[in-house]
Amino acid sequence: MNSLFAASNPMPSKRQGMGTMLFPGGVAFRVWAPFASQVFASGTFNKWSLTANPFAKEGNGCWSVEVPGAKIGDEYQFVIRNSSLPLIWHKNPYAGEVVNSSGNAIIHDPRFDWSGEYFRMPAWNELVIYEMHVGTFNEAPGSGHPATFEEILPKLPYLRDLGINAIEIMPVSEFSMDYSWGYNPAQPFSVESSLGGPQGLYQFVKAAHANGIAVILDVVYNHFGPGDLDLWRFDGWSDPDHDGGIYFYDNERAHTPWSNTRPDYGRGEVRRFIRDNALFWLNKYRIDGLRFDSVVNIRNRNGSNNDPSTDIPDGWSLIQWVNNEIRASQPWKIIIAEDLQNNEWITMDTVSGGAGFGSQWDAGFVYPVRSAVITSKDGDRDLFAVRDALCHCYSGDAMKRVIYTESHDEVANGKSRVPEEIWPGNADSWFSKKRSALGAALVFTAPGIPMIFQGQEFLEDGYFQDTVPLDWARLKTFAGINLLYRDLIRLRRNWYDRTRGLRGQHVNVHHVNNTDKVMAFHRWENGGPGDDVVVVANFADRSYDSYAIGMPREGWWRVRFNSDWQGYSADFGNRLGYDTIAGGSSLDDMPFQANVGIGPYSVLVLSQDNA
Repeated sequence: MNSLFAASNPMPSKRQGMGTMLFPGGVAFRVWAPFASQVFASGTFNKWSLTANPFAKEGNGCWSVEVPGAKIGDEYQFVIRNSSLPLIWHKNPYAGEVVNSSGNAIIHDPRFDWSGEYFRMPAWNELVIYEMHVGTFNEAPGSGHPATFEEILPKLPYLRDLGINAIEIMPVSEFSMDYSWGYNPAQPFSVESSLGGPQGLYQFVKAAHANGIAVILDVVYNHFGPGDLDLWRFDGWSDPDHDGGIYFYDNERAHTPWSNTRPDYGRGEVRRFIRDNALFWLNKYRIDGLRFDSVVNIRNRNGSNNDPSTDIPDGWSLIQWVNNEIRASQPWKIIIAEDLQNNEWITMDTVSGGAGFGSQWDAGFVYPVRSAVITSKDGDRDLFAVRDALCHCYSGDAMKRVIYTESHDEVANGKSRVPEEIWPGNADSWFSKKRSALGAALVFTAPGIPMIFQGQEFLEDGYFQDTVPLDWARLKTFAGINLLYRDLIRLRRNWYDRTRGLRGQHVNVHHVNNTDKVMAFHRWENGGPGDDVVVVANFADRSYDSYAIGMPREGWWRVRFNSDWQGYSADFGNRLGYDTIAGGSSLDDMPFQANVGIGPYSVLVLSQDNA
């Protein structure tokens, strides 16, 4: 062995944990590198010496060292020697902060002043989620850099007043370069430096909580990288045919649609790394929930829903383990799956063999509802498919699904915003505004957890790009559309205690006229005045002065929302939508009936005053 790297019989650290452990007067490091022959810590604390701080081998594939004099803010890397290779320089896989994706790790200050923090997670049936991409949400045009967490803070009162009580942010783990969707994590425990780093995320969460808003974070465990991926061949070892090294599968399971970097879910240390990461966000940053990206590519090699021959049992058991760990310590936090296969097992509990997620993005809602409002010809709209979308749920629990018409995937990858899809090049047309509002009304009145994508509430029309910021001038231009969303959100949250049923589990689509394209459905939690809600939706370009529908209770029913109101847009018709009296004979298998007036491509929400 080269004398430069001669062993000095270092002693392992007795401090528990992986990555970085601070102690008075120094820092301890622990790293998993089973094929290394030597490991050293090199940084500003030892003038980047290659030999001053050798790690001790612990006998389980891990190495550790204590470095007196190392301090918060010091930059460093691990120098790994594999006898058959040149020196390997790598960042700490657990590093909580880095200079950037290709720079050094930084000894991170874990302290943050949480004083005054008294936030409580809203009940899941009260959540209204706003999906946000940090880098484009409030970027100043021409600034030359993505928006930061700090630049978002002034907009939080706007979201609060809109009625939003949960923000789901697209991934913010350190990624390659400054602009990205975030689904290419290079350093899974570090907060992206271009967005403001750890302090930025701390401040964002605290400020969101102060505004009554929960923060849900997207995490990516179906693959890592591939750009600037420091985990690649971490300790020098790799399989000749699958050369990712210790963190990745060394067979065909390594392949994903994005890169050959699927983590090895069967290796205990990799499983722990992912488990630790999920808990890290929830504990350190007080994140209120996680959304797992593309779960189908964790549980199946080819992203297939029903092909046992390509299933990854270790991926399934890893998901169960992580969800069990979270549920045992923080059951009020919501863990959401993006699986999009209409698979009930995703949100079944682990005792029954399910994956244990609290909720999942619902393909059974978004696809038929988007189709119904985007389809150009009225006669082609399938109201029976919309009916099924409204009634769809998992294991009989409506809150096990997140429903939406726009998400980052639905407004990119060859698709665009709903108004633009309705009339390409004329997203501000009457047709686009009317039918996109119809879709939004279904999101907020159907059973489930409603979600909108940033800018949807002021008719943003461009497809999503990580380099194009939201056009906030549209908030003024389409102030009426923004008001429409605010009114729907307040109804959904039972702001005025007149629409409790919109938070409930129950739905009965009792009227489907697929010829004239009118439908009506009843929503309720416990039933009764102020609880029962009836929603009427007209999917055709015609209006009705008097249209009969079944009603669950007799007496006065008041219109709480009419999407044809001219206050939402000057070119809306302001048609009809009158309060009505239910009584007489039964209709639509309901005990009473009433007549309503409704405009073209419009939605009415009716309820009764509290007794």
